[in-house]
Amino acid sequence: TPDPGTVASMVVALRRAQAPMAEASRTGRFRKILRTQATLREKVEQCTDGYEWDPVRQQCKDIDECDIVPDACKGGMKCVNHYGGYLCLPKTAQIIVNNEQPQQETTAPEAPSGAATGSIAASSMATSGVLPGGGFIASATAVAGPEVQTGRNNFVIRRNPVDPQRIPSNPSHRIQCAAGYEQSEHNVCQDIDECTAGTHNCRADQVCINLRGSFTCQCLPGYQKRGEQCVDIDECTVPPYCHQRCVNTPGSFYCQCSPGFQLAANNYTCVDINECDASNQCAQQCYNILGSFICQCNQGYELSSDRLNCEDIDECRTSSYLCQYQCVNEPGKFSCMCPQGYQVVRSRTCQDINECETTNECREDEMCWNYHGGFRCYPRNPCQDPYVLTSENRCVCPVSNAMCRELPQSIVYKYMSIRSDRSVPSDIFQIQATTIYANTINTFRIKSGNENGEFYLRQTSPVSAMLVLVKSLSGPREYIVDLEMLTVSSIGTFRTSSVLRLTIIVGPFSF
Repeated sequence: TPDPGTVASMVVALRRAQAPMAEASRTGRFRKILRTQATLREKVEQCTDGYEWDPVRQQCKDIDECDIVPDACKGGMKCVNHYGGYLCLPKTAQIIVNNEQPQQETTAPEAPSGAATGSIAASSMATSGVLPGGGFIASATAVAGPEVQTGRNNFVIRRNPVDPQRIPSNPSHRIQCAAGYEQSEHNVCQDIDECTAGTHNCRADQVCINLRGSFTCQCLPGYQKRGEQCVDIDECTVPPYCHQRCVNTPGSFYCQCSPGFQLAANNYTCVDINECDASNQCAQQCYNILGSFICQCNQGYELSSDRLNCEDIDECRTSSYLCQYQCVNEPGKFSCMCPQGYQVVRSRTCQDINECETTNECREDEMCWNYHGGFRCYPRNPCQDPYVLTSENRCVCPVSNAMCRELPQSIVYKYMSIRSDRSVPSDIFQIQATTIYANTINTFRIKSGNENGEFYLRQTSPVSAMLVLVKSLSGPREYIVDLEMLTVSSIGTFRTSSVLRLTIIVGPFSF
């Protein structure tokens, strides 16, 4: 018999030998559990919504939501489970399966006001039947009719009380369909399209619109029904269709714009036409205005009667005061001309040209005298025998010469020019004594050159006098007038005279 110490040592050694074996056994079991769970998870994931995995039958089975969902239906509705989901139906509804027997029926004399009464009709496919679990499968062959409305999952809700005779127990039997419906190849009532079949009674000017179980006749766009006929709608009587003008047409309308406007891209609004850019008809200047345009002419032109072209204005005919001498009309303007011997100043006035400064054609022994409109050459020494030249233009008759006793002591030559048609009376020249003697009396007179009385000499002082033009003179013409001054002593012992020979040249014009 081993001693206790030896036995204890053997037990410890045995336990140490068995520990790795136990650990390996536990690891194998854990891995097997994981593989099983993964397999179950894969199978569960294969089930669609509304189904769960049945480990006993090893297949997916329907979930009865009416049992597991608390208060699945509200408002007094009852819950009806079916494969993959559930329905909430009135308590008076009937559920008909493929054996024509009501699965559940609740009779009620009247439904509450507003509640929908009727039945649910469903038949399974040929390969389908009533499945375990109290559910059923509905197919597209459910009964349909004018009072039937297809619900979710192809259940058919009948709004009128159930007529079991209309639901065939055998698909080969004929079913009775309401007016506007006919039996289909699937043994259900389907709508008749009267518009396609041509069995409608719509007029030629109407359009047939198919309805479920019936049809309706509508007028073409732009027409409205009046009795049985379609009459045109006058859109122009219901503004505002058009911006400016509306034109009604059979079944439609279109917009027009007033002259000077055009339709915008929306075929409604009218926008102004810029005639000056589009088709400028103006001869010179064009100004666009709203709905039209106006033409204007450049200065010197005026609009013609057509309001488009421009005609030249003859300014010379409009006024006789534009030019001092002569007006010359030009396209769009005018110009002034002056006669020979004059030049135009400030565009309209004529000014005398001083030829003596510009084109002096006089000889050296002559002097040039300019007058209005021309010039003349006079001798530098106008003295004639017995007179001698003492200073410029002054001729003196010597006292020593016996011939001078009866002649004026001196003759002074002066020149002046006046304009034609000068207004009268007019003072034109003043004569004055250059030498004054004591105790003498001076008198003045026109000695010659006034045969027609054009002039008058008025004495203005004891030593001066003024030549007055009393008749209007027209040129060109030259007048030579001798103005004499007599000097007499107060006691009568001395008498002398002197002459101023004045040459008056009248210009050809009044300027």
